[in-house]
Order: sequence, then structure tokens, then C-alpha cells
Amino acid sequence: MSARGHAFGIDIGGSGVKGAEVDLTTGELAQERIKVPTPQPSTPNAVAEAVAKVVAQSGWDGPVGITMPSVIIGGVVRTAANIDKSWIGTDARSLFSLALGGREVTVLNDADAAGLAEDRYGAAKDLTGLVMLLTFGTGIGSAVMYNGVLMPNSELGHLEVGGREAEHLAAASIKDREGLSYAEWAAEVSKVLVTLENLFWPTVFVAGGGISRDYAEWIPLLTNRTPVVAADLKNTAGIVGAAMAVSAGIAP
Repeated sequence: MSARGHAFGIDIGGSGVKGAEVDLTTGELAQERIKVPTPQPSTPNAVAEAVAKVVAQSGWDGPVGITMPSVIIGGVVRTAANIDKSWIGTDARSLFSLALGGREVTVLNDADAAGLAEDRYGAAKDLTGLVMLLTFGTGIGSAVMYNGVLMPNSELGHLEVGGREAEHLAAASIKDREGLSYAEWAAEVSKVLVTLENLFWPTVFVAGGGISRDYAEWIPLLTNRTPVVAADLKNTAGIVGAAMAVSAGIAP
């Protein structure tokens, strides 16, 4: 972290590699977000070059936090969603550090980064206890925090609910694919949330993903007991959470 309380985060997605300097006092971006296309194919060396390009364009010269759509253990990629399968088994922390001239790097799951940001600055910022972020998209990503401490690499979208994986029941993509109304889809989401709240008893669910922008259409229709709130930070959450992680030394 810089002397003025700033850090740098990068969010690697299927279509873009996005990064910015973040003011950790407010959780706001301290500069215009920089974005370059995710290379196709999105192999490790190609993505590392894209990350180096984003950092170079920003002028940032300190540590960098980086998110990936992957389970990350000890800096090593264990799964690959929306990126090339050749990532699996790659030491991402070492690869990115080398691409950035040997500087300190933290790599973590993208939903985990978003969860950290929403817990500190966003929809759950004034709450204590267990906060659970769920991102509804092609699948269901998850992040679990207890009093601000991350439990990394929760893959709750794969939890079995009624004989099916949760994300096969209630991802936003299922609503689109099956032509479900908001009421029909909210009923499926409620089944997933009831299963999760019976296991974990969270203080709040934070709903993320693109469909969270339409929260007024479906969150009031949910029937589970735990409060559900829409994510606040939207497309900056991954960048902010990555910056938080490298500043705090969070390295799953």
C-alpha cells in the first residue's frame, strides 16, 4: 500500500482485464479504470502480458492484487472458469510477479474479492457476523466473510439443492435459458438461500452479478428468512477487493 492509503487491483474476466488504483479509505477508484481485452486464447503468458500492460498504463509501481475466475490455493490456480484450461496447476502468483518485474503480488478468486469489497465498503459495510455474497451469472459464485475475515474459495454454487447443483437451479443463465419470469426464478433462488441459511445462519446475503441491477424485480419476491440486499459496488468490486487483499496481505 502506498503512503497515501492507496493500492492497485486488477480483475481478470472472460472478456476484459480491468485495473485501477484504489483509495482504501473510501473504497473508490482513485483513477479512471483501465481495461484491455482478455487475450484469446487466454493462456497464462498472454494474460500475464495483459496484466503488465494495464499496470504500465496506470503508472503504478507498487504491489498489485489480482482476481481470477478460479479457486486459488497457495497462489496456484486449481480451477478455470471463462479462462483457458491451461491455467490449472499454474503458479499464478509467481507468473504475475515475474511479469511485473518481481514486485509483490496477491492472487485470489474474483467472487472472494467482490465479497471483501462489499463487506468493507458496500452493501454489508455496517454489519457484523457472517456475510455471504452470491453472484448470479452464468453460474453462482460465492464469498463468505465473518467479521471481515474471508473464508477463501467457497464454491457454494456447486452445493446440492433438491438433487441438483445450486447453479443449475438458480443461476441467472437458467432464468434466461428456461424463459422464467422473475417470480418463477425467485422461487428457485429462495430454495438455494433456504438451504444455505439452514447450514450457515448468515447475517445477510449480498446478491451480485448483472441481474442484481434489477433487484427491485426479484429480491422482494424471495421467501427465505435472511435479509437479502443488492450489491453496491457493481463492476468495481473485484478491483477494490483485489486492492484490499494485497494491502492486507491476504494470499489464499
